[in-house]
Amino acid sequence: MVTTTQSPEPTAPQQCSELVSLTPAQAFDALYAFCAPALVRQTYLLTGRRELARESVEQAFQLAWQRWPEVARDRDPAGWVRAVAYDCALSPWHRFRPRYRSPEPPPADPAHRELLHTLLGLPAPYRRTLVLYDGVGLDLPETAAETEASTPAAANRLTHAREAVAARLPELADPAELHRRLRELASAEHLRAAGPTLVRTGCERRNVFWTRAAIAFTVTIIGATALTLRTAPTRYEAPVAPAQAVQGVPPPAGLGPLSPAELALRAKLHRSGSSGPERVFPQAR
Repeated sequence: MVTTTQSPEPTAPQQCSELVSLTPAQAFDALYAFCAPALVRQTYLLTGRRELARESVEQAFQLAWQRWPEVARDRDPAGWVRAVAYDCALSPWHRFRPRYRSPEPPPADPAHRELLHTLLGLPAPYRRTLVLYDGVGLDLPETAAETEASTPAAANRLTHAREAVAARLPELADPAELHRRLRELASAEHLRAAGPTLVRTGCERRNVFWTRAAIAFTVTIIGATALTLRTAPTRYEAPVAPAQAVQGVPPPAGLGPLSPAELALRAKLHRSGSSGPERVFPQAR
């Protein structure tokens, strides 16, 4: 007979020491492994696009890695990343991207396809509230805080979203059935997020790129400023007045035949002595 002994459960100080002993990369990888798979499926319910869901989750975790000291001290790191991922997924700027202008293939199951079409017909705040409350399972105050709304406003959005879904799919009027169908729809798609190491290295490469771009831009500005100071005049130079046409000047006369009077004058001049008149001397008396 073989007897087995179970190791005692770790105490709170031991758990704290284990958490403290993790490096930032290990803590980030643990959070990513815990949240990313489910978060990609939730984001798919918001957008109906598989690639956009993965991209939004990766962007959220890249931002979390950039601000890891802040995120690590947050009361709910998973909620922090989830809020950023939802914001990225619901950004209105995606409609201007060529890759997201055409619709993606819908789910193969007709029931899932109808539910997804109903979700995408809701306004974005209503859809987000419904996914958080009936999909993720948050309570109403947490849903209101994550959607940056008051609790009555979140309750109003949830009520209207449920009514819109029940009007199109009467079998989902029961919240428990709606929760089950949302989980089935999210799990039906085989969505996988990239590995945590790839996300961290991609974030670090992007940080290096933007840092180098900022340095290059700063050096360019400094060089342009130095060149301007080097070539700029040190004293004031009055601008040259623009050229203006002079008015009232007669046009130059062209050579032509002499008139009779001019011919007579020229003949008279030729006949006169070339040395001029004789000099007059005074006469003595």
